[in-house]
Amino acid sequence: MTGSGRDSTRKPHAAVVYNPTKVDLRKLRRLVGKVEADSRWARTKWLETSTTDAGTGMARDALAKGASLVLAAGGDGTVRAVAEALRGSGVPLGLIPAGTGNLLVRNLDLSVTNLESAVATAFTGRDRAIDLGIAEISREDGSRETHGFLVMAGLGLDARMIAKTNAKLKKAVGWLAYVDAGVRALPKLEPVRLRYRLDDAAHRSLNAHTLIIGNCGALPGGILLLPEAELDDGILDIAALKPRGRFGWLRVWNKITWENGVLRKSAAGRRIIDLTADVRDVAYFRGARLLVELERPEAFQLDGDEFGKVTAVECYTDPGALIVRVSS
Repeated sequence: MTGSGRDSTRKPHAAVVYNPTKVDLRKLRRLVGKVEADSRWARTKWLETSTTDAGTGMARDALAKGASLVLAAGGDGTVRAVAEALRGSGVPLGLIPAGTGNLLVRNLDLSVTNLESAVATAFTGRDRAIDLGIAEISREDGSRETHGFLVMAGLGLDARMIAKTNAKLKKAVGWLAYVDAGVRALPKLEPVRLRYRLDDAAHRSLNAHTLIIGNCGALPGGILLLPEAELDDGILDIAALKPRGRFGWLRVWNKITWENGVLRKSAAGRRIIDLTADVRDVAYFRGARLLVELERPEAFQLDGDEFGKVTAVECYTDPGALIVRVSS
């Protein structure tokens, strides 16, 4: 074997797990090839997701073949699936945003529009350890599943809205398609009736139109749904939306946009929030582990993907379980 051949075997290589329906593959291959060459890495492996596997199996295959870096090119669902496979591996995840929300990218303050910057960051950025949310779900037939999530899990309107989202409209107008789905879901909306236990506290009953369990807190449009959420604090942030009366949803909207988005940015604003706190329409909780038991099966979502109906969910974090590449 030649000297160059021996050198090439020692070079690290990356793997790209990509959603073919979301990615401009020709452009992405060109950009990855350039950074790969500049970084003196071996040739990148390309793994396409499928309708039956959003990326978990492909990422596991990449790990088995020795990838030093795995890039997830697609939406939040692709990122979630790849992250599930990388949990605890120590292999960094590079983020190539090509979806509707790109919420993890937004919460990491990375660009959602600059593909060249995303590729460069994936190869040459710094490593940051973040938590991976874990959801253990139970179904009506007695079966149980465990899945990871990076952004938010949801029950109620949140999950029904995702189930009703028009795929063609989503492709045409992006995250605004969720607004259309939400309007269509509202007329038939009934509160989710549940019992929950936060950490070691006693069980409590709750009726809410939406329950959000978050690893991070920002939505598209700069909307801060979970103002205290951090990606690396080992804590889940939970919001229960329970609007009352004709103007209930307006009060919910005011709290999320005005209080969370404006008042919390100043000490005086935070003081106003403390003095006028009202948890009747929006209630916040924080904890390391949340168990939710539902009165009847309800739709459930993880990072914008629907996961069918569940009868119970237990969520917790695996602190620092995922390494992501962020801007240096």
